[in-house]
Amino acid sequence: MPAQTLLAPSATPASPGVARTAFLTVKDAAEYLGLSPHTLYVWRHRRQGPPSFRMGPRGRVMYRLKALDAWVREQEQADSRSNSGLNPLNVPPQERSARFPSA
Repeated sequence: MPAQTLLAPSATPASPGVARTAFLTVKDAAEYLGLSPHTLYVWRHRRQGPPSFRMGPRGRVMYRLKALDAWVREQEQADSRSNSGLNPLNVPPQERSARFPSA
């Protein structure tokens, strides 16, 4: 299976000189997720949110597009509205045990 090339959100196929990449800057990752760049910086500082790393001599914060997609899927599965197995309404009610044993 050939490797799939992905475009950064700000990159369009028609724009000349734009490299296709599987890495996104903070700005592009925020746009891709529908968040502000500030939110991603705060989550990174708190060690929350999607995985990121520093790349290059200036240490720019980058995100892998595949990692962002995987993180979104994890968030969907952790939400009881998206995952019926986590929905408390789908669990049969438990029997209450007697508070005091009968003599």
